[in-house]
Amino acid sequence: MQLSYSSNAYLNFSVEETIARIASLGYGGLELLADVPHAWPAGLLEEQKQAIRDCLERHKLKIANVNAFMMNAVADPRQPYWHPSWIEPDPNYRAIRREHTQRVLKLAKELGAPSIQTSGGGPLGKGQSWNSAAKIFYDEFMPCVETAEKLNVSLLIEPEPGLMIETFQQYMEFAGRVDSPAVGLNFDIGHAYCMGQNPQEWIARMAPHTRHYHIEDIAATREHVHLIPGRGAIDFPAVLREIKRTGYQGWVTVELYPYINDPDEAGRQSKEFLEKVMQNDP
Repeated sequence: MQLSYSSNAYLNFSVEETIARIASLGYGGLELLADVPHAWPAGLLEEQKQAIRDCLERHKLKIANVNAFMMNAVADPRQPYWHPSWIEPDPNYRAIRREHTQRVLKLAKELGAPSIQTSGGGPLGKGQSWNSAAKIFYDEFMPCVETAEKLNVSLLIEPEPGLMIETFQQYMEFAGRVDSPAVGLNFDIGHAYCMGQNPQEWIARMAPHTRHYHIEDIAATREHVHLIPGRGAIDFPAVLREIKRTGYQGWVTVELYPYINDPDEAGRQSKEFLEKVMQNDP
């Protein structure tokens, strides 16, 4: 497995400065935020895309994944990560999420990224059943699946507390409806722990679906607040051992967006901790 760092911790920096800083920490990859201020695809000019390519090459950094989850550029006052969701009551507002995802898939192809990740539907509305929400999600999602298949870019669903898809069982239910080789799982270690699904018990089970990992720590309360690995209650020796046992050779991305005031130090501590755990594993 290879360690990368998500650029969503660097909302106070340009994408070029972010690439330089992540490379200086010794990471081999970064997860590129397809949002302001880094790579909002709807407003990204060709010369800006080339500048990203050139900067990555200059700093010998690869794109591990493209984050299509966050949509701060829309500035929805409810919550800037989840909204617009796939299951909004207004179909025109849902279309913003769908079209954004289409653009991110194309951006990933242009930049040579293997995958993008999106949210698990969105928060259920008042009185909205899971099945009715899943039908809406499916109808909006399928055009993006077709694009992912054509472009040969993986479209990953990320279960998250508070959304329609929170658990691995719900992911399996929805992914079974979609039934596409282009669709996979973004396995977020912290989210699983928040939902009482201890990640080390699910890694092997979900390995056939997992194309990318997010990693962060969570407090023993299981409250959904991302912490630097080693500061919470997750059993990282067991987690990393289980990932290794599956033979996974892809990227494990540290995701610490709450640490925007000092992302360098958060990334440095995370890398040191995770590498120490991996080195101590027999």
